[in-house]
Amino acid sequence: MDSKARIIAIFNTNPEVLELVRESLQQAGMQAVVAHIDDLKRGRLDMIQFVEEHKPDVIVYDVAPPYDTNWTFLRLMRNSKVMQGRAFVVTTTNKRALEELIGPNDVVELLCKPYDLQQIVEACTAAFDKQVKAKTA
Repeated sequence: MDSKARIIAIFNTNPEVLELVRESLQQAGMQAVVAHIDDLKRGRLDMIQFVEEHKPDVIVYDVAPPYDTNWTFLRLMRNSKVMQGRAFVVTTTNKRALEELIGPNDVVELLCKPYDLQQIVEACTAAFDKQVKAKTA
């Protein structure tokens, strides 16, 4: 598959960050769709319908404070049937605080610096490549 076939869904609580990450992924040749996490939590956006419609290969999900409830929401999302077989890239603005809650992890700390955005692009590329290898193995 070429990179143009890559569809990335970005879930975040900050509209500006949604746009920055979307632009970075699109500049890297990926298709990006976005959703506000509060819209998912409050039922204003149907997560299952969103994922079935867009069929993202990779989900970029930002764990914002309060970390405990947002981490729990992410775990529920990951365990839903529609998310099976999809790769996740998890971001946060305070990796240390999240690690205090869940332990060491491969979360990308996102402070919206250009390097952070490049890390997300690289993490999405790696997640997609790993997913393709798993499907062909």
